[in-house]
Amino acid sequence: MDRRSTLRSWFAILFDLAAVPVAWIGAFLIRFNFAWPFGYEKEIWIGLALLMAIHSFVRRWAGLHRGMWIFAGVSDLRRVVVAVSISTAVLLLFVVLARHQLEVPRSVVLLYPILLVLLMGGGRIAWRIWSEYLLYGKRHPNALPVIVVGAGTAGAMLVRELDRSADWQVVALVDDDRGKWGLELSGRRVEGGTDMLPSILERYGVKHVILAMPSAKAESLQRVSVVAAQAGANLFTVPGLGELMSGRVAINVMRPVKVEDLLGRKSVRIDSGDVETMLSGKYVLVTGAGGSIGSELCRQLARFSPAAIILLEASEFALYMVEQWFGEHRPEIDVIALAGDVKDDSCMQQIFRTYKPAIVFHAAAYKHVPLMEVRNAWQAVRNNAKGTLVVANCAKQYGSERFVLISTDKAVNPTNVMGASKRLAEMICEVLHCTGGATRFQMVRFGNVLGSTGSVIPKFRSQIAQGGPVTVTHPEITRFFMSIPEAAQLVLQAAAMGKGGEVFVLDMGEPVKIVDLARNMIRLSGFTEQEIPIQFTGLRPGEKLFEELLADSEETLPTPHEKLRIARSRPVPEGFFVDISEWLQHSQPVTDSQVRAKLKEWIPEYQPRCFESEVSEDTIV
Repeated sequence: MDRRSTLRSWFAILFDLAAVPVAWIGAFLIRFNFAWPFGYEKEIWIGLALLMAIHSFVRRWAGLHRGMWIFAGVSDLRRVVVAVSISTAVLLLFVVLARHQLEVPRSVVLLYPILLVLLMGGGRIAWRIWSEYLLYGKRHPNALPVIVVGAGTAGAMLVRELDRSADWQVVALVDDDRGKWGLELSGRRVEGGTDMLPSILERYGVKHVILAMPSAKAESLQRVSVVAAQAGANLFTVPGLGELMSGRVAINVMRPVKVEDLLGRKSVRIDSGDVETMLSGKYVLVTGAGGSIGSELCRQLARFSPAAIILLEASEFALYMVEQWFGEHRPEIDVIALAGDVKDDSCMQQIFRTYKPAIVFHAAAYKHVPLMEVRNAWQAVRNNAKGTLVVANCAKQYGSERFVLISTDKAVNPTNVMGASKRLAEMICEVLHCTGGATRFQMVRFGNVLGSTGSVIPKFRSQIAQGGPVTVTHPEITRFFMSIPEAAQLVLQAAAMGKGGEVFVLDMGEPVKIVDLARNMIRLSGFTEQEIPIQFTGLRPGEKLFEELLADSEETLPTPHEKLRIARSRPVPEGFFVDISEWLQHSQPVTDSQVRAKLKEWIPEYQPRCFESEVSEDTIV
């Protein structure tokens, strides 16, 4: 213990001991109207000697020496009350046993503990107030005035933390609970509800708003963002408001509200024990490891102690980036970075023969609908269906325990080649599972993920940065959205609980209108639709107005996880596997129209859309 700590400890001891005679004698003075109690000297000195001896022992037993006064709070007050209660109980016992020799007024016995609690507790609180004033009391001239939305527990914690910051100065709060209007929180008045935010911002001359609403629904957050944008204010939030509720607030990473915050996706809980049992100590192969889903899967896999993660990626740059991430953030994980094409049978054979992966996550795919629809239809089928066939056959041949196909909602009632090619991949896995063997084949379907390559969010962000317009294909188009980490975690959960042959469907929540997404992003960027207009360009080749997660002929079954269901798809046509295997070996050019015709044979629900702008049906690749 250093010199300063020793001095602080001795000061606390002397303060608590000094409080005893002040409280004891003060109780007598109050009892006798602040006149010296002549005739009670014997009671005063004997009682004081007893109380000093008791208190010296009790204060240490109660842990008063452990408290840091600069952070004095309820726990410290509780220790004070415990110590005072014990010493008072001993005093009462003494007064009862010595009642014939000493006459201690009953009011003194009552007043003494009250005064002692006030002195000991009040001294600690006063020290904290003084210390915080010295540290944070002087307002920084460059501190930004801000209004906090939410006057609940989270708001109180946030205001307290912001008081310690030189960057922010809370001037008022707003809350939709009318019962809080006019009240004060840490000296700041709750001025009204969120609908009154524009007038409150104008009255205080404030241009910054911070959200402290951890339990608010997405609709409430969107309403606040609209009001703040209309008032020309910048909207911020604290990352991880769940951490705010537990008292761990990172003010130094205060950030603007993102569009993801307004979608209302709750955090996902998975059964980590089952997932760890599946992965721990095993070689795990991830195809498409450099993509949005593949790379996040790799990061999530690292949590469960695999023997090694095999990163398979066709893009050299994407492979380099994910390998560098592991080198920087998880160097303890054995990573095997391999450049390769999932359609290359000899390459896949060598990888499986060398490493014998126990678990395979097949995320490699072409996913961009319009790009794959015209001129690239055959390549989409080869990459998505043949790539699946090659990797799945290797998994079965070399005895992998599980093969998990990352599928898409666009495989349901497909209207485009990309969706139909992913449905083919599902059907290939269903057949391979039914042929027996040690490998369990599982499929997981989900919709769009926020921020993935090809997602509308990076596109909108770029368009806004360039001054607009923001292009939306149709005013009524909707899509499902979830975060990349959420999707990856649910894929792992589905893999762990699957028995084989299932098509898992993730709970994507409610569909989001793309035009509303665009408006939110424009607003959160600090612009209006007059400044950044929205332009409707018309549906693109193969594009649906809305996506589905289940085909009409399918039913779903619940699973132990609330965000996972199992779809029962229609039976695969007889002879399909032989026909598809032969067709995918086709070495001659195949036109877009030939691809669509063949897909229609195997997938009756496939209904390709026709576009006048499409190139000739004789297009070949």
